[in-house]
Amino acid sequence: MPAVNAVHTGRTAPSAFHLWLRARRVAARRFRPPRNGLAVCWPPALDLGPHDYPFDPTYGYDLRRLCCVEPPLPPAGFLEFWQQRYRDALCVDPQPRLKPSLLRHAKFCVFDVEYSSSEGFPIGGWLLWPTTERPRQGFVVGHGYGGIESPSFDLPSTAAVYLFPCFRGISRSRRWPISDDPNYHVLHDIHLRDRYIIAGCVEDLWTGVSALLQLAPQTEGHLGYLGSSLGGGVGALALACDERIGRAHLKVPTFGNQALRLTLPTVGSAAAVQDFARQHPEVAQTLTWYDAATAARFIRQPTLVAAALFDPAVAPPGQFSVYNALPGARQLFVLSAGHSAYAGQGHEEKRLLAALRSFFATL
Repeated sequence: MPAVNAVHTGRTAPSAFHLWLRARRVAARRFRPPRNGLAVCWPPALDLGPHDYPFDPTYGYDLRRLCCVEPPLPPAGFLEFWQQRYRDALCVDPQPRLKPSLLRHAKFCVFDVEYSSSEGFPIGGWLLWPTTERPRQGFVVGHGYGGIESPSFDLPSTAAVYLFPCFRGISRSRRWPISDDPNYHVLHDIHLRDRYIIAGCVEDLWTGVSALLQLAPQTEGHLGYLGSSLGGGVGALALACDERIGRAHLKVPTFGNQALRLTLPTVGSAAAVQDFARQHPEVAQTLTWYDAATAARFIRQPTLVAAALFDPAVAPPGQFSVYNALPGARQLFVLSAGHSAYAGQGHEEKRLLAALRSFFATL
């Protein structure tokens, strides 16, 4: 095959070659393979059957188009805004307190935990301490907007300490006047950039890392993060500044590509934000500071993103915007659906867990 840039005097390249070259260039523009040679895992086909939503939860995007969604550019001062909040969070002494939990598990000792976050906000949750192996790693685990009533035990390692904090206002961190209803929680102080509830949730994660390091100092240098949905979006915002976390997993992360997200029909807390933004369009400016895809531009840690092709609550273009924005080592695990039950879901979750075990093995 002749070199693309070669010049052959007196000969015209055959039209078939030009057509082949054009097709290759078009294909390259439509689908960008993952950088750094990291694996991409996706389901063989998307066939979820009929649904009851009055809109298409794929939004007309296939995998190729999703991998081309451009993340938004940051507003001026974006990173500095979050770095200052991070420095302030590092000054907080979380003073973690433990007591035995009523929960039992064969491989972990379960504790109820409470620690202090920014402005003295009390954060409740659980701590899992391994009983069959010496702890070599530590993980903070961020939950979704449905809250968390007990910790999960489907975890990537049995030789790790896990902190499951409840973000402020939710589950074990309920506190008046914050509503634990996702449709209202997501609107709490949304009109104030410096007071929006999501900023406090990010600080709960950062102070959670500090609490975990106080409880298990041997995990320093071996810390990971696992975050789903709300925890995925909050995790992206936190990871942009927190170098104490070495590797991260973001599953169906929310808050990605806020400007696009406001235009796509949806359900749940995202719909509540859309309704509020229609009445108060100025909040769109606040949301540019709370964009997980914007924050992902500054994430340097290796990150595995599990993003869905079909999701009525967190639009897939927003999820893939987070993945597409990552500048460093990254892996993509494509789920058939998010925030929906579907055939084969259990098998996909097992495959994802196996991928996470491999991904965090070197933490």
